[in-house]
Amino acid sequence: MSATARPILAEQLTSNLGGAIAPPRKNGELVFEHPWEGRAFGIAIALCERKAYDWEEFRSRLIAEIAAFERRNPGAEGFSYYRCWAAALERLLEDKGICTAKEIEHLLAAD
Repeated sequence: MSATARPILAEQLTSNLGGAIAPPRKNGELVFEHPWEGRAFGIAIALCERKAYDWEEFRSRLIAEIAAFERRNPGAEGFSYYRCWAAALERLLEDKGICTAKEIEHLLAAD
């Protein structure tokens, strides 16, 4: 996929998230509070582009992570969209056999 097509795909994928869970934007550009958030976002999109999983698989896990957070924290105190994003991505990678929890831990520790 060409470099110019990537922003279009990212836009298509994120626009499907819709409403309250859409990634934060400023002047149409994605905005991340911390560098790891942008990396997690990019990894999820890149793996989907490479057919490691279907976008709907990731999206359903993200929705489940957000719902689980809301159940554990009714006041939504401490909510982080990208912590839910990262947790959904980690679970999906484990479930698909792409990498193990230990491998993810090792990669995170090296960061």
